[in-house]
Amino acid sequence: MAPKVLISDKLSSAAVQIFKDRGIDADFLPDVGKDKARLEEIIGGYDGLAIRSATKVTEKIIAAADRLKVIGRAGIGVDNVDIPKATARGIIVMNTPFGNAITTAEHAIAMMMAVARQIPAADASTQNGKWEKSRFMGAELTGKTLGLIGCGNIGSIVADRAIGLKMKVLAYDPFLTPERALFLGVEKVDLDRLFARADVISLHTPLTDKTRNIVDAAAIAAMRDGAFLVNCARGGLVDEAAVRDALDGGKLGGAAFDVFVEEPAKENILFGAPNFVSTPHLGAATNEAQENVALQVAEQMCDYLLNGAVTNALNMPSITAEEAPKLAPFVRLAEQLGSFAGQLTETGIEAIRLEYAGAVSELKTEALTAAALTGLLTPLLQTVNMVSAPIVAKERGIAVEEVKRAQKGAYETYIRLTVVTERQERSVAGTVFADGKPRIIQVKGINMEAELGAHMLYITNEDKPGFIGHLGMELGSNGVNIATFNLGRIAPGEDAICLIEVDNEVPVDVMNKLAAVSHVKQVKPLRF
Repeated sequence: MAPKVLISDKLSSAAVQIFKDRGIDADFLPDVGKDKARLEEIIGGYDGLAIRSATKVTEKIIAAADRLKVIGRAGIGVDNVDIPKATARGIIVMNTPFGNAITTAEHAIAMMMAVARQIPAADASTQNGKWEKSRFMGAELTGKTLGLIGCGNIGSIVADRAIGLKMKVLAYDPFLTPERALFLGVEKVDLDRLFARADVISLHTPLTDKTRNIVDAAAIAAMRDGAFLVNCARGGLVDEAAVRDALDGGKLGGAAFDVFVEEPAKENILFGAPNFVSTPHLGAATNEAQENVALQVAEQMCDYLLNGAVTNALNMPSITAEEAPKLAPFVRLAEQLGSFAGQLTETGIEAIRLEYAGAVSELKTEALTAAALTGLLTPLLQTVNMVSAPIVAKERGIAVEEVKRAQKGAYETYIRLTVVTERQERSVAGTVFADGKPRIIQVKGINMEAELGAHMLYITNEDKPGFIGHLGMELGSNGVNIATFNLGRIAPGEDAICLIEVDNEVPVDVMNKLAAVSHVKQVKPLRF
């Protein structure tokens, strides 16, 4: 029986035709995505679900999806899909991460020009029969300094277009290497320097715990008087109330937003502010971009349902069904090694080196390297997946090296990940035991054996008597239960590492107390 796909949002007729041409039974019901009850009622009869942003694939929908094998999102954002629940049901979630980059970048440039020349307000005034030439005095962009917060795929396109407008471009991006910055023609700066020097600031970074409200009242106070602020990335990157105050007070010369904390934004504190330009999340809204992502998601879903090929999946590697059983535990290990290193890396990454020793060197290491990059980049980017991670690394100038060797040392097979930053090299190695579970076997050259849990504490310290007792008492007195405890050291009295799995997240004040101990060098929480 031919696979059956439900298209619950508006996709182009050409995309719908792709399913039919390839022998897949496709039901095009573009309004059903807005009807949760109806979607829940019928989803059990489909192998695939093709969506845009209107369909909300909730836990209830997934629970009713008895046959569903793949969800394809035409676009990059998957906030409307419960990915953990889909993964638990064995449902692959795909997106199309690069189909609308140019369109989004062009919209940011358009918004920049609109706010600099007050075009929306001037248009409204003129069409109301007024002729207020002196009221709408604009600003030239030529010769001005543009500050980019985020210089990945979209940010780099904005930089290219801005350089074409004869602007000077500054970029703040933890993953941007000096070599990549030189190639793009931008100046890499820290955030404080960007705020102090930029005439126009444009955001092109994902919304994460680290970037939420990255532009707040303090950041605005540090900006140049009369600066313009553009956000076509994600709502939540900017403190909207602080922007309103800055527009009312004249600190900001204008702001242009395509995205808001709450959408649809029928009401917002920014509406009506002086020289505020807004659009209803139109970054990806061009015919070209919508067509590109629709065709792409249709092809990807067909490839999977007919051939088992996985492309642009957010919750599984791009590997064949035959390779999966052997690769799966090592994919998990590689991702954990990457996540371990990524959570401990705070400066620009220049290169990573992956050493595959023993039996693992004979497997499909491209998938393992992609998994390691996913783990490494996720703490800051979050939306990166095993398909996009190598592309993102390349775009950001991160050199990736693979080394394969025969068995070496005490373990039959292992993976070692080395991260090279602007300041140092850090390595972590691991293996998979007979139980199929990944284990850390070495950190920064210090041997230890540890299984990674959901909540971990990573502590570096001088090997001094009494440390373990002090640590245990501090955690215990604050109600933190230790699940596993792993130690390693270079030599007696020298540097040591402690990896502790705890049942729950350790409170910040407890970590601060541990960090204050004289022979403790670093205390950091890790999540897996």
